[in-house]
This record gives sequence, structure tokens and C-alpha cells, in this order.
Amino acid sequence: MTPVTNRQLYLHQRPVGVPTADDIRLRTVDVPSLADGEVLIENHYLSLDPAIRDWMSGNDTYMAPIAIGESIRSTTLGKVLESRHPDFVAGDYVQGLAVNAWEEYTVNSGEVLTKVVNDGKYPPRYYLSIFSGAMGLTPYFGMLELGRPVAGETVLISAAAGAVGSIAGQIAKIKGCRVVGLTGSNDKASWLINELGFDAVINYKDCDNLAEEIASVCPERVNIFFDNVGGEILDAALLNIADHARIVFCGAISSYNASGPVPGPYNYWQILAHSATVKGLLTTNYVDQFDAANAEIRGWLESGKLRFNEDIVDGIENTVDAYARLFSGMNKGKLLVRLAAADQQ
Repeated sequence: MTPVTNRQLYLHQRPVGVPTADDIRLRTVDVPSLADGEVLIENHYLSLDPAIRDWMSGNDTYMAPIAIGESIRSTTLGKVLESRHPDFVAGDYVQGLAVNAWEEYTVNSGEVLTKVVNDGKYPPRYYLSIFSGAMGLTPYFGMLELGRPVAGETVLISAAAGAVGSIAGQIAKIKGCRVVGLTGSNDKASWLINELGFDAVINYKDCDNLAEEIASVCPERVNIFFDNVGGEILDAALLNIADHARIVFCGAISSYNASGPVPGPYNYWQILAHSATVKGLLTTNYVDQFDAANAEIRGWLESGKLRFNEDIVDGIENTVDAYARLFSGMNKGKLLVRLAAADQQ
């Protein structure tokens, strides 16, 4: 039976700081009828990603800002209920990369959706975590295409226990590098070293001087800095880069909740001093390579070289509270919301 109503989260007002239920509200709307070329999706999982906060701000970034009153744009994983697109039929699992929304049902053009393999080998939700642009593919292309690791080099990762950082570090280890993570808790540091194989981890919250601590742990300096944070952590890392270092600019979670201009980085001149390069990472630049990348990721999973963690919260009504965990560092791994339709998976 075709659903008639849809619960969705929408942007009520621009957030100041970490978004709350005053900024993002739940409403019930009608499910629109399908036009030619469209697909009706029953969403099973919602992806919670730091970049969504920037889209809420109204700033011009690599994507148009979310308008006031608009549903919160996101990547989702769900099942096709109805299709008027020749490439999809009812029962197909699909992912919409940053084109769907935090809602129970989505109507969207089939041209912006990707069919997900559902052969029983891996849960379909893996295409919202380890096989997705929001988790596995971002560090894959960031590390291999932009970082270009060479065995024996030192790689420094910020937000190392997050969905992206934890995978980026493991890929660098697979390539023979010495990997140092930056994180905000001793529990996460232990997980990174004992379970994921990082060589060293710095708890930046315990440091009086982060730049000096990085220098102590990375005496031969940093060849690749994979940055998910920006701000003071970026400045500390810049003081420790090696000649011809590669800096992968993946995210800047430290500034997403800023209410005014963000200063710095103050030590940007180190890039000139060390003939370093800085490259911004957009996974969408590599869409035509997704299948090949996921084939290699699957091989690493099956051989035990790669491990990952999913942090799953149940219920659309808990999405806003769960999202705040990204900015407090409470999550470990890929943060997802599981909707009622996915209960039997």
C-alpha cells in the first residue's frame, strides 16, 4: 500500500551553535504522487554527517544551503516502493548521495539514485557506511588520490576515531605508513591502537601544547595530514609538516557551529616554507570510480585488513539529539539513524 503521509525533519531556523529541536523540527506532510522518472523510497537509514551542519548555515559552499522550511538534505538508504523510472523496480535498495532527506519516505528522480547490491553478503546499510561516500569512499579517495601515501611515511589524522578518520588511518597502514591519530578521549585512543592498529594516538584534550606533543610523537615530521577538523588542530599540525607534505582538507568540524568569521589558519605560511600542497576533497569528483573502490574495500574487509564501527540510533524522533553527538565527540564510527521500516533487517 502506498503511504499517504510522511514524517520529516525540516529546518525551522538557522542554528546558532549545535543544532537543537528549536532549529530542526518534525512535521507530517503528504507523500506526493510520482511523476515520470521518479521513484518513491521507503527510507531505512539516515546518514548523520558533519557537512550537513554547514548546509544549514546559509553559507555558499559546494552545495546550495538548505532553505528555511526545507527538509534536511542528507544521504539515505532505503527500499523502492514504487517506480516510474525504467532502471528501478519495487524492492530495489537505493542510496541517494546528499539528495534525499531526514524523512520516512522520499520521492526523487531516479537519475540521482544509486542501486545497492543486495546479495545477502553484506547488509544493504553498508552502502550508507563503509561502502558510501559519507564513510568508506571519502577516506579511500582522500588518502590514495590526494595523500598518495608511500611506505615508511608518517601520516597524521585528525578526528581519528570518527567515521572517516578511522578508515583513513587504516588505509595508510595498509600502504605501509606510520599512523598517528588525534582524538579527544582515552577510550577512543585505546580503540584506535588496540583494535585498528594505529601506531600512536594523541588525546588533544590532555595536551598543554598540541604542536609540541605532535613534534614529540612525530620526530621525523608529518608527510600526510588528513584533516577533518581545521582550527587550532590544523595550526598545530602545520608546525610539524615535512618538506613536500600533502594536506588533505576533508572537513572543518571545528568551525561548522561558529557564529562569526573563523580566523586562521595562523600558520598557513608553513605550506610555503615546506613546499607543501593542500587539496580539498569532494568524493563526488570520483563517482565513476566508486565501484572499483568498493571492490578493493570489500577485499580489505574480507582479508581482515580493514575494520569499521557503526553507531546506530533508533527512531526519526531521536535524530536531532543523535546529530549533536557528532560535535561533542560522543560517537565512535559512522553515525546512522535506523527508521521503523528497517526493524526486520
